[in-house]
Amino acid sequence: MPGSGFSTSLETNGSFEAGKAEAETIDCRGKLLAPAIVDLGVFAIDKAAFRAGGIVRVGLMPDQSPVLDDPGIIQRGAAMGKPEIWVHPIAAATRGLNGTDLAEMAINADAGARAVATGRRWIADAGVMRRVLGYARDVGLTVIAHAEDGGLAGAAVATAGETATRLGLPAAPAIAEALAIARDLMLAEETGARIHFRQVTTARGFDLIRAARARGIAVTCGITPAHLLLSDIAMSDFRTFTHLSPPLRDESDRQAAIAALADGTIDVLTSGHDPRGPEQKRLPFADSAEGAAGAETLLALGLGFVRDGVITMERLFALLARNPARILGLDTGTLAPGEPADLILVDPDAPWLIDADQMVAKAGNTPFDGLPVQGRVLRVMKGGAFEARG
Repeated sequence: MPGSGFSTSLETNGSFEAGKAEAETIDCRGKLLAPAIVDLGVFAIDKAAFRAGGIVRVGLMPDQSPVLDDPGIIQRGAAMGKPEIWVHPIAAATRGLNGTDLAEMAINADAGARAVATGRRWIADAGVMRRVLGYARDVGLTVIAHAEDGGLAGAAVATAGETATRLGLPAAPAIAEALAIARDLMLAEETGARIHFRQVTTARGFDLIRAARARGIAVTCGITPAHLLLSDIAMSDFRTFTHLSPPLRDESDRQAAIAALADGTIDVLTSGHDPRGPEQKRLPFADSAEGAAGAETLLALGLGFVRDGVITMERLFALLARNPARILGLDTGTLAPGEPADLILVDPDAPWLIDADQMVAKAGNTPFDGLPVQGRVLRVMKGGAFEARG
C-alpha cells in the first residue's frame, strides 16, 4: 500500500516500486511491513542495537570526541555506519559546543551535516542563540535545541519535588525547561528559523509548543519512551539507569506528555541511544553518567502506545520515521514509489522480556530492565536489500 505506511507483502527490485515485471515478490505472511526507523538524536553508533531495533538511519548528535564541528569530522562521522546503516551527522551549532563562537554551518552542511544542534546543553547567551538561528535559517538547516535553562538546571540530576528531596539529590525545578523553550521560541519567531526541541517533557513546555504553532512558528519536538512511561518515582532506589537528561519528571508532567503524544503535539519518538558501561553507571547517582541505551527497545515500547489506544499504528511510524526524516531533510520514512527501500518486517505481537544483561547494545543501561513487551523486528531492508539475518 504505497503511501499508507504498511503492507503485508513486498515487491522489490532494489527500490520500492510495485508492479514491475522484474520485481521479486516476498510473502510477509501477515506480518507488518513498515518504513525503517529514522532515529533522530543518538549519541553513539551502535550497529547491533540499531539492527535489532529496526533502525536504518540515525541523526548523530554532535557530542562526540572530537565534537562534530568541522567538515572533516562531519565527513568521517557520515562514514561511520557504512555499510550497515546511514549516519546523518548533526553538526555543532557552536565550536566545541562551547556556546560562544558559531561553527561554520555552511561548510559543515556541504560536508554532509543534516541539522545543527546545541548538544546536551542550552546556549545561555541569547545573542549567540539568535545568531545560530539566523545562520541556520540562511543555510536551510533546522536547529536542534536542548531545553533546559542552564542557570536553573546547574548540576541537577533530578527534578525538584518529593522524590528528589527524599533522596537528597541535586535538583532543579521543572520550569527550567519552559524558560528555555520560551526564549528560544521567541528567537525562532524573530529570525524565521526552524527549531526542533530534541526532548520536551513538561506540561508547560507542551503548552508553549502548541501556542507557538498557533502563531505560525516552525517548531517541532521529540521525546523518548522513558519520559512517557516513567516518572521520577522510578529513581527511588537510586538505580542509575534512570539517570537521564532531562531528568524524569513528576506524574502530572508524565501524564501531560501522554496527552501531547495523543493530540499530535509531539512529532518525534526517539531512543536517545546513549550506552553507558558499568564504569559510568555503577557510581553514586549524582556522580553517574546520564543516558540510556534505547535503540533496541524503541519500537516495542512505541507499539505499546498503539495497543493502549493512545496513537494509531500509522501515527507511530510517523513519529519513528516520516517526521524525523523530514526534519533532517531526507526523502525517506514512508512506503512510496521511488523512495529509498528502507523497510522493516515486524511481528507486532511477538512477546519478549527486556533484559539488560542480554541486550546487544554496547551497554545495557536501560531503565526498562525486566519489563515484558511485545514487538520484534524480523528482517531489515536497507536500500532495497535485506540484511543478513542476525
